[in-house]
Amino acid sequence: MPDAAPLPNLMPRAARREAGRAARRCLPRRALATLAGRARDPVALLQAADTARIPALLPLRYARMRRDPFAFLRGSAALMAADLAAGPNTGLVAQACGDCHLLNFGTYASPEGTPLFDINDFDETLPAPFEWDVKRLAASVAVAARARGERERAATAFARQAAEAYRHHMLALAAMPLLDGWRDRIDLAGAVAAIDRKRLRLLEQRRLRAALAASRSAYANLVAKDGLRLPEHPPAIYRLGPEEATAHAAYAAYLDGLPEERRALLARYRLRDIAFKAVGVGSVGTFCAIGLFATADGEPLLLQLKEAQGSVLAPYAGASAYAHHGQRVVVGQRIMQAATDILLNWTQGGPEGRHFYVRALKDSRLAAIGAQIEDAALAFYAPLCGRTLARAHARAGDAAAIAGYLGNGTGFEDAIAEFALAYARLTEADHAAFCAAIEVGRIEAAA
Repeated sequence: MPDAAPLPNLMPRAARREAGRAARRCLPRRALATLAGRARDPVALLQAADTARIPALLPLRYARMRRDPFAFLRGSAALMAADLAAGPNTGLVAQACGDCHLLNFGTYASPEGTPLFDINDFDETLPAPFEWDVKRLAASVAVAARARGERERAATAFARQAAEAYRHHMLALAAMPLLDGWRDRIDLAGAVAAIDRKRLRLLEQRRLRAALAASRSAYANLVAKDGLRLPEHPPAIYRLGPEEATAHAAYAAYLDGLPEERRALLARYRLRDIAFKAVGVGSVGTFCAIGLFATADGEPLLLQLKEAQGSVLAPYAGASAYAHHGQRVVVGQRIMQAATDILLNWTQGGPEGRHFYVRALKDSRLAAIGAQIEDAALAFYAPLCGRTLARAHARAGDAAAIAGYLGNGTGFEDAIAEFALAYARLTEADHAAFCAAIEVGRIEAAA
């Protein structure tokens, strides 16, 4: 019998790169600029996507989305997923973030304490065409720039820089030995040191040092002085009431499901308090809690419990291979992130068997470093996000095939930038329709 054809991942790099070039012939890069026109009601699509969320929290979610078009984009991943699926795609699949906007990148400390820059939200992760993430990132760059008052030409340039950085880093990763590419990570201190504007570079270096120093007293702004309680700060942090039993059950199942070496660590902590915590824009309305754990000496550990619902990509990219959505999120994060939280795992709880994942609560001061850089220098932050996304996709997909599609010319970033501006205009129109729906009482936003 003849030998079976090799699986794509086991083909030589040159053959996989040629497969990417072949995909370019089927779908030219200039076709990525296309924004499929279709009649749609953005408010109705948003409401349909929100049916599984906690109804009492939807007015808070919509109030946050009302602020500007960028906030609206952050909360409307389901709407953009439908728009992306309506257009052409390359067929080159990677593990996608699924909600790849500017503020879903950020800073966190590796297990060794090194500040890393990476994607930090995987609620919508699923295998999908790689360019869907790139398009959402570039569109978010253009929308954020426009929301800050930049002209369309500047907004387009920033989006193009993100896509260009993606292409250049993907080409570099595709040429590396496989393990070197897998180990690639974005060291934030090194990235900040590369800022070519001296005043901004020195400012961000001071902020990074201050954030690292403050992280040694993590949670001081969330935990009461006695170290045993989580004070309420409505409407963002409040008591769970009857739902507290669900959180207790989920945390208990989480602890039982950890690998033995992690259980050995957490066996030294005891759960002291639980509170509901609304987070971000996209996650508002899902079941999110924080559990305060402490040692006998009062050393605190905050573990965040987040509900995992179906990915917004699933109707278009196909159902997850994992029946448990918490497992889908955790596996996607472990694939895409350079260094993952050692306490990350999935769990479930409550009479309905809700799916959750648990992670160490991110230090808000470290996480804010990325947002501060974005505010100060989008021309630096946008390419940093593009480079980071390429690193994540190279771990989760076929870097050689994607590099073959991207090529050495500028056609990819030109098309992505054109798409980004078109989608920014559409988002501004959708945001206006959303605000009008609030004004006439079609949907309710909190004061």
